[in-house]
Amino acid sequence: MDKTRSFQLAALFKPKTVAVFGVSLGNDRHPANVIYNKLLLRYPVKVYPVNPRGGSLRRDRVYAAISEIPAHVDLAVIATRADFVPKIIQECIQKKVGAAVIISGGFAEVGRHDLQDQIVTAAREAGMPFIGPNCLGVYAPGVFDTFFLPGERLVRPEAGNVALISQSGGVLVDQLVKFAEQGVGLSLAVSIGNKALVREMDLLAYLADDPTTRVIAFYVEGFAQNEGRQFVQAAAKLDKPVIVLKAGKTEAGSRAVTSHTASLAGDYQVFSAALAQHGIVEALDEYEMVSFCESLSCYPRGIQGRVGIITVSGGHGALATDACSRVGLGVPQLSEETQNRIRSSLSDRIKNIAAVANPIDLTGSAIDDDFVAAAAALSKAAEIDSVLMLLLPYSPGVSADIGARLSYVYQKEGKPLVTYVPHVEKFRMLIEGFELNNVPVSASINGAVLMVEAMRRCRPC
Repeated sequence: MDKTRSFQLAALFKPKTVAVFGVSLGNDRHPANVIYNKLLLRYPVKVYPVNPRGGSLRRDRVYAAISEIPAHVDLAVIATRADFVPKIIQECIQKKVGAAVIISGGFAEVGRHDLQDQIVTAAREAGMPFIGPNCLGVYAPGVFDTFFLPGERLVRPEAGNVALISQSGGVLVDQLVKFAEQGVGLSLAVSIGNKALVREMDLLAYLADDPTTRVIAFYVEGFAQNEGRQFVQAAAKLDKPVIVLKAGKTEAGSRAVTSHTASLAGDYQVFSAALAQHGIVEALDEYEMVSFCESLSCYPRGIQGRVGIITVSGGHGALATDACSRVGLGVPQLSEETQNRIRSSLSDRIKNIAAVANPIDLTGSAIDDDFVAAAAALSKAAEIDSVLMLLLPYSPGVSADIGARLSYVYQKEGKPLVTYVPHVEKFRMLIEGFELNNVPVSASINGAVLMVEAMRRCRPC
């Protein structure tokens, strides 16, 4: 990837010292105070509060200017009125701050292009990257968090290997909830807002070399002129899967995008076709985004899309087959040789009553050994690219060990395994058997099918 246009972004995402501008001496619910308190109490960074009036906050010194801070500052987090931001940027440049996150709104999104251009020009000339303005900023699990949302209210996924970039802070926070519910871990979450300086292309370049990131996902509202084409071309060159959820698909949506972050939505049909042509996965909604991220964080791209389904319920198998057909996945009838191999491997109690043509219906009398045997046989079948396991954990023959045992089949055979298990706390141990072994689990049949579809869509062009 061409990195000549990219900034040095380490200070944005791995700071050791942070200055928070706008901290109030009398309002602990001010966004700057929320950010300062979280960093002070929850994260391994040294944080300094800044307010022109100086003073103290719970016996800690509040600095009247960043120049008074007796240390190098990696990152400035700015949560003040927009009119104050240009002066703060200049002070940060003089202090040789590594980067900034501008939480403040009131720039191009409300017509103040002059104010936004002013801070962009100064920061670009000084080589100081910033995220925003009009954003939540950055959440890096275990490292730091600039979101001005109280920590006790924010649902945070565990550390993982998916980087999530969003123009909308609200959409990003919503996705964090869904990621946490589905057990998808994050390497980084970035709300870029107006993306006045650091943009998708810069983040692609950074994340391409980030060893903690395996999948890069974007919520995009719009691009500058010709930027969409550049983004697609750059993403296609990466050896990591890229997933895109695009807003502004309709005329009304385009108007909403413009008023939100002052972006140009562009021609959605052209952009969508370009994504598909270059092997970049497009998520049509936030639920597809979660399923795609979990799947591609576990498995590489490149399957043809021929699915072998294993179930203990004929109804579930039929629903999964319909769901596969809707997205273009095939559920081929298995060869007679494969069917015979599967049937001969089953326990005597179900050998003569199981259906093995595909879907494979093991019936409610199946035990763990039957699931393992069927999965192993399908994993060896040349006519199948992936195995879709529909587990009903209330089936009497299923034990809490089934997740770990089926994961071992994947580890041994190497054919992608995707599982549906209802996400109920009672079944947590079973689900963990999959998750601890990097096998994706969905709470719905449609979600599990989408996980398989993600691998098919992500084929290299």
